[in-house]
Amino acid sequence: MIFLLILSGIFACTGKLANASCVLKMSPARVVVRYGDPLMATCSSTSEIEGIGWESTYGGTGLQKDVSSLPLDIKSVATWELAPQCYVNLLSDSSQCIKTLPVTVYKLPDSVSMSQLSGERGPMVEGQHYQMKCDVINVAPANNLFVNWYKGNKIISTKAFDDPRLSPVDKSSVLNQIAHRNDNGTDIWCEAKLKLGSAEENPTPTSSKSQELTVLYPPTFDKPLNETVELPAGKTISLDCTAMGNPMPVYRWDFPDPTLETNGQEDVGEPILTPAFQIPGTYVCTASNALGNSTKYFYVVNASEDRTTFAAILGVFVTLGVLLLISGLFFVTQNGTFSFNKNNYIQGQPTS
Repeated sequence: MIFLLILSGIFACTGKLANASCVLKMSPARVVVRYGDPLMATCSSTSEIEGIGWESTYGGTGLQKDVSSLPLDIKSVATWELAPQCYVNLLSDSSQCIKTLPVTVYKLPDSVSMSQLSGERGPMVEGQHYQMKCDVINVAPANNLFVNWYKGNKIISTKAFDDPRLSPVDKSSVLNQIAHRNDNGTDIWCEAKLKLGSAEENPTPTSSKSQELTVLYPPTFDKPLNETVELPAGKTISLDCTAMGNPMPVYRWDFPDPTLETNGQEDVGEPILTPAFQIPGTYVCTASNALGNSTKYFYVVNASEDRTTFAAILGVFVTLGVLLLISGLFFVTQNGTFSFNKNNYIQGQPTS
């Protein structure tokens, strides 16, 4: 009872008890505005009211009577925290309705830059850990800031910030990565993006300059490390020892016969070798650069003979042999002579 008496006294003194029948509409319902730009919004009511007004540190109007709609017109937003309130006084009971217009004031960064942390500058080496830093200078509000990291045209990392300050601040994002050969020659950059509402409300992101990654790695072969190559009679062979590496690999060949004019070793600037002497044996290729080396073996063997011709010739001889054997059974006599009338044959007498 005492609590109700106190509450009734407060309402009697202020005359600002909100009424459930009060209707206030904001257009637009929320505002995203860049610092220094103008702001325009309209408040209206369909209730029976005495008047309508805006209360704001900038652009306040006071109570305007005999109107149901009133604009808020701020020529230039010069504060980072802005919460204008529209209010109406109802005719029915002199109570007051108040509604706050949500306003987000933003500022694009002065600059967005990317750098490799000190002590790690220069080409990367495959397998080693590196850190890239993205600096975003003088941006607001930080709570709506996202830093995207791009490699090629793909986002590889996104950083958000938990910072309630509304005025401009400096923010940084660090990208940890392990260098890989597939990154060599790829562009990397960072982007500062303010997410303030719908796609139409979001300002254009600000990007850093891109940097082309250079990754050093030892030579490796796409093909197997051991290859068998047939040496056809009268023909020339080529041995392909192409390796991928950065810096570009250099090649050394070891030959199967040290008495060749190459003295068993030859430095070759190109990876494809056509031996001056086509002889079977093991040819060894070593591709090397400052990061390491890799070795590939070519086993050169004489080409297999054509088995088809051999089989045909063998077949002919086998056929002839069989025919001779059959002929012997029917036409060769006991004393080794040949007769077409073997069964009636009498030694020393002519056959009839």
